[in-house]
Amino acid sequence: MLGSSNRNRIAERREATRREILDAAWRQAREVGVAGITLRDIARTVGMQPPSLYSHFDSKLAIYDAMYADSWLAYEEHVSRELDPLPTHPRDAIRLIARVFFDFSVADPARYQLMNHRTIPGFEPTAESYAPAVRVLERGVETFGALGVTDRADFDIWVSLLGGLIDQQLANDPGGDRFSRLLERATDMWADAGGIPHRTARRASTKRRARP
Repeated sequence: MLGSSNRNRIAERREATRREILDAAWRQAREVGVAGITLRDIARTVGMQPPSLYSHFDSKLAIYDAMYADSWLAYEEHVSRELDPLPTHPRDAIRLIARVFFDFSVADPARYQLMNHRTIPGFEPTAESYAPAVRVLERGVETFGALGVTDRADFDIWVSLLGGLIDQQLANDPGGDRFSRLLERATDMWADAGGIPHRTARRASTKRRARP
């Protein structure tokens, strides 16, 4: 016997076709918006008839579900590269976390919209597709706890602040940096309110007053 292979070529081809369909869906989402993609246009892009898509995805919502998982898995991998290791000082670490998420988000508005906005009627991610988002959130809570942010409300405020800046950037200055430039200042305002120390403690003046 010359040897055997454990490769399942049928499964590999099927997975490659699913990937091609998802890539076509992403291209459309970036051209016409997440809510504007159609099965007809996706099928035409990959060179098949629309009914053939159902051999790979049960519905249009199933395509959205796979795209949602794609998005959070991509961010999870991105975080592993960009935030390991974190700076040791809490303020530096939080600034970096904010910058990494902000830049990842504004780099692909369609992806960010699917990850964080409810713009698709009837769409709820399945538990399997939602799992990466849960892992990212849990990692964030754990990381902030290690940095001294132990009140979950403080973490929620930070997430809301960051999301608001991203939304403002995408809505009012797409491709620019108007709100990007405010990120560090906003992060420091939040850190000040939460009592997170500055890198250099403010020291009382040691200068003596001149005698008359």
